[in-house]
Amino acid sequence: MRRRDDRPAAGLMGLARWSPLPVDALLAAMIFLVTLGPGQVLPRGEPGPLLLQVALTVPLVWRRRAPLTVFCVVGAAAAVQWAADVQLPADAALLVALYTVGAHRPLRPALAAALALEAGVVLAAARWAPPGQFPFSVAALTAMAAAALTTGLWTRARLAHVASLEHDREQRARLAVAEERARMTRDMHDIVTHNLSVMVALADSAAHVRHRAPERAADVMEQVADIGRRALEDMRRSLNAEGPSGLSADEPGDAPLHPAPGIAQLGPLADRMRAAGLPTRLRVAGDPGMVPAAAQLTIYRLAQEALTNTLRHAPGARAEVRVHLTPRRAEVEVTDDGRASRTAKASPGRGLTGMRERVAVHDGTLDAGPARGGGWRVAASLNLDGEETP
Repeated sequence: MRRRDDRPAAGLMGLARWSPLPVDALLAAMIFLVTLGPGQVLPRGEPGPLLLQVALTVPLVWRRRAPLTVFCVVGAAAAVQWAADVQLPADAALLVALYTVGAHRPLRPALAAALALEAGVVLAAARWAPPGQFPFSVAALTAMAAAALTTGLWTRARLAHVASLEHDREQRARLAVAEERARMTRDMHDIVTHNLSVMVALADSAAHVRHRAPERAADVMEQVADIGRRALEDMRRSLNAEGPSGLSADEPGDAPLHPAPGIAQLGPLADRMRAAGLPTRLRVAGDPGMVPAAAQLTIYRLAQEALTNTLRHAPGARAEVRVHLTPRRAEVEVTDDGRASRTAKASPGRGLTGMRERVAVHDGTLDAGPARGGGWRVAASLNLDGEETP
């Protein structure tokens, strides 16, 4: 959602994106007509002043497309006017041209244009100022030129600031998309890797006992189906699906999704790991109710990923999950007694990277590596300060 203080900047950026030609043509026409009235150009009855009027005002139509060129053309027309000793109110076009140079060109060209206009101010005052009013005329005309230049420079700085805000907004949007994709990647990795590993282990077990104990094999296959359905639910939740997703042909499309897994689901997770052939012990110290839902999901995913790696890389090992909860910190440790020199150490893949990213969200630390006395250890500490509890 766009912040309230961004609305004026967005409006100014929208005005800056309008096609400048019609607006500038209208401005040039207004200056031409306002300075053409009685006592100014028409009553003279000569074509020269009218041509100078056109030369001073018409170039303003292209002032934003070629600011310096327009300023030079208008300045040249003013020089011809001065040489012909024809005083015209349309000289105000010089101020508009100077403002445009200041608003759309760098500082150096703007200052050069201002110096050129100041020279014209001195020459005009010297020729047309009333007797004894030369200093006053120079000061008044210089003040108007300075105001035009300052306004142009301020406009340029403001447009640059608005462009920077627009760039920052787009950058934040791109970062948000990248973070969401990273989150989805982590979730998909954890969901698919864990559930497929457990399903493969259970399927192997069912195949092994299908002749000796067909009832046991049927129960195991029911567990496989149940794990598959839960995996589909987790995938729908991770993808923020609403309504029918079409991911499951066995469930009705409007089946409700279970809440995101947390510390309470560590027990069923340990049961599934034991059913897949990994003896798993769970110890939880502290009150899970004081842990925010996001941190609980992180703890669950850390334990899930660590146990899955043990199941895949350390056959025959035993695992233990220990969770210690305090109002300010949550610590989770997963250890096993398998071989320490496992493949995951040499090729951590997406799993370890995903765990570090999850922990970093909570300003925590992660340590993964061989444990003392053999086996593997994954330990994480999450900072809960500033997070809202459910």
